[in-house]
Amino acid sequence: LDLYKSRRGSGGLMDYKVFVVEDDESLRGLYEIAFQDTFDCRCFENAESMLDELPSDRPDLIILDLMLPGMDGLKALNILKADAQSKNIPVIIVSAKGDESVKVRGLDAGADDYISKPFSMLELIARVKANLRKTVVKKLDEGVIECGEIRINNAEHAVYVNENVINLTLKEYNLLQLLITNADCIVTRERILSEVWGYEFVGETRTLDMHIKSLRAKIAQFSDTQFISTIRGVGYKLVRR
Repeated sequence: LDLYKSRRGSGGLMDYKVFVVEDDESLRGLYEIAFQDTFDCRCFENAESMLDELPSDRPDLIILDLMLPGMDGLKALNILKADAQSKNIPVIIVSAKGDESVKVRGLDAGADDYISKPFSMLELIARVKANLRKTVVKKLDEGVIECGEIRINNAEHAVYVNENVINLTLKEYNLLQLLITNADCIVTRERILSEVWGYEFVGETRTLDMHIKSLRAKIAQFSDTQFISTIRGVGYKLVRR
């Protein structure tokens, strides 16, 4: 665990809430320790208590064991996917049942990922982050994408910061959209120039710096949060706060 803790980083994801359903008390404790600096984690010892909590507290992702006392994980998964309020919440099954037929049943029932016990906590956290990034992209496909205090509505071609509209140029809009769809990941200068400006080679890039500066200033009108980080010599990263 000490080796694991020395290698992990928060990744700017503390605003993400993760529910963990696990009947093993020692494993629940490990989740809480491992996730404490990475996600807002809540653990439940059975599926019923987790489902009871959903109407008042909605997570961004659920980690679900299959072999649980009372209601089993597959039944809980079916309930989650049948409810309009929870059907889009990503679910990662974590189970000692590693045979292919069980994995197929879980994925067919709507699970987004499956990891067998015993597992590496580093791998699990990587999978959680990957599935959370997919939800951001999915929101974009549906026309709306949110990241902290920022919301992009593609149907309206509008950007809101704390519910206030900010006026962006087309390039600023496309730049912000690219950064948000890759939230918590570094986007290189080369990629930005290619996807936003259509440059096939890196030439004078001061225009990118000026657009980043302008974008930060417009967001700062309605938020004290510094969303866009400069990764010197590499590019930029929009960090979910």
